[in-house]
Amino acid sequence: MMQGNVFLTREGDSELAIRISGTWRLHGGLPPIDTVKTAIESAPHPKLVRFDTGELAGWDSSIVWFLNKVSELCHQRGVAVDRDNLPQGLRRLLELAEAVPEKKGVRRDFATPSIVDRIGHRAIASISSITAALSFLGEMTLTSIKLLPGKVRFRALDVFLFIQQSGPQALPIVTLISFLVGVILAFIGAVQLRRFGAQIYVADLVGIAIVRELGAVMTGIIMAGRTGAAFAAQLGTMKVTQEIDAFTTIGLQAQEFLVLPRVIALVLMMPLLCLYADFIGVLGGAAVAVGMLDISWTTYIRETMNAISLTHLFGGVFKSTIYGVLIALSGCLRGLQCGKSSSAVGDAATSAVVTGIVAIVAACGIFAVGFYVLGI
Repeated sequence: MMQGNVFLTREGDSELAIRISGTWRLHGGLPPIDTVKTAIESAPHPKLVRFDTGELAGWDSSIVWFLNKVSELCHQRGVAVDRDNLPQGLRRLLELAEAVPEKKGVRRDFATPSIVDRIGHRAIASISSITAALSFLGEMTLTSIKLLPGKVRFRALDVFLFIQQSGPQALPIVTLISFLVGVILAFIGAVQLRRFGAQIYVADLVGIAIVRELGAVMTGIIMAGRTGAAFAAQLGTMKVTQEIDAFTTIGLQAQEFLVLPRVIALVLMMPLLCLYADFIGVLGGAAVAVGMLDISWTTYIRETMNAISLTHLFGGVFKSTIYGVLIALSGCLRGLQCGKSSSAVGDAATSAVVTGIVAIVAACGIFAVGFYVLGI
């Protein structure tokens, strides 16, 4: 359900317009009052505050609380309030609230809620977050099913643009991280294996670890921090500027027009990036083996090819594809859940990175158990 929103507009130095839109419900949390307070107290002080409720869809007592607080702030600053544009029911409730004076000593201080209240709020927020994620996942599943017969609407040019952003432009950071991971893994293995005269098995260690697990995981983490955050920031900015609302108004679904191209691009690029990361990681291990252990390039490559099987290779590529889906969905979900302020865009990007990395690690554990059960 759409949450209530507040937009402030200064019309000259003497008038402040407060536009109220959306659906205002108590379970969505109390509306913000700090931004209005800052606007009223900032110089030059407005002489008149008026309300615009043309886009107000529904409300309960939460909006009465908000309007009453705004009226109190205006009264303290000597600012006039114009309520002519408010619904008649709201005006009558505000008049009734102001007609009956508040009794002293009846207001409770909620500045420090009890631990039970905090646990309850956290539980409700967690349930709401899980419900929203499952709803988004269901909508994307239906959208993906519609993709097969070609009944979805998006621009093919967007897919190629996101492929470029999440593929070729990610090669430098993937190259650096994969090479360093291969070097570190080979160095740690070499220090231990030299004690037993088994230096040649550094190739087996690096090859299997990179191709089977680390190539896909490291690529996923890199893309979660790079592309997942970018998706969240892009969609979050579009929500702040009301572009997503405009898409909905003209009959375009955000899941089809905005989310699906990003998911397709990342799903197509993740396997290729994983294969590239595997190659660079093995190359980093070879650099240590050749420079530190006096193993020839030919011997290292032959030992690596003997250690790696197609099962390892295809298993890592399959994991990277799933990681790509998780990263894209996490970034787009947090972007669509972004608030209406500029700081909310940064919060959405941070949340997208955390959600994507947690999803990758959880999926990696599930794959490890599943592959073990299947004997892969």
